[in-house]
Amino acid sequence: MTTSMVQHDSVALQVFDSGAGLPVVFQHGLGGDANQVAQNFPDQPSYRRLTVECRAQGASSAGSRRPFSITMFADDVLAAADAAGLDRFVAGGISMGAAIALRLAARHPDRVLGLVLVRPAWAFDAAPCNMRPYVEVAELIRRLPLAEAHDAFASSATSARFRAEAPDNLASLLGFFARENATTFAEVMQEIANDGPGVTQAAAARLAIPSLVIGSGIDLVHPLATARELGETIPDAAFVQVTPKAADKDRHFAEIHAAIGGFLDRHFNNQDQS
Repeated sequence: MTTSMVQHDSVALQVFDSGAGLPVVFQHGLGGDANQVAQNFPDQPSYRRLTVECRAQGASSAGSRRPFSITMFADDVLAAADAAGLDRFVAGGISMGAAIALRLAARHPDRVLGLVLVRPAWAFDAAPCNMRPYVEVAELIRRLPLAEAHDAFASSATSARFRAEAPDNLASLLGFFARENATTFAEVMQEIANDGPGVTQAAAARLAIPSLVIGSGIDLVHPLATARELGETIPDAAFVQVTPKAADKDRHFAEIHAAIGGFLDRHFNNQDQS
């Protein structure tokens, strides 16, 4: 594994590069980093996995350009792939990373060999209702001192619902109040949650690449219905439902590893990617 800083636009992006085989650009979710990707992706020498920590996440700077958007993050990822010498690659990611991958596949079909969407939070519309809790958290952080913002959200109706129906999601949402860059990241969170991949259902239905969509239950941020919609829209996409993270975390990640590894080996192993 090597790490480097790539300059693009007004931002310094931390990039992780490992392996030497099939090139796979795989992105983290909103508020995540390369460690989240390492949990989900089955790293092995036969895959060259590139991960870019998006602006104001991980060790990457926020830059000066606004607003933050999925398009901006996708452009950053493509710039990092260019810097790494990756002409064609499989695009994939978790949640927000899945939205970035979908945009790359739809807008740059000459670059993307295949698509892996893990627990997608967006299908085709901007600002889906499942992302509203992120806006709620962001608005509290931007309006109140952090301790007060935390307590206000912890006692909210949204928090009560998540505590009962999706405790793993709630833990992630509460974690945003403890981030070192909480105020800056609140701006990212609000703008990304109100954004979308900028890919229509018709455009997704025209994709002509091997695709895998992975979904799970007990998750209010990443609805199983969203994963199913993408799996049904993208032609010949493989759909895999895995054990919910809230039910059995170890099994959840093991099943994701198996699904991604099987998909990549089935479609790309021993093939010439030039």
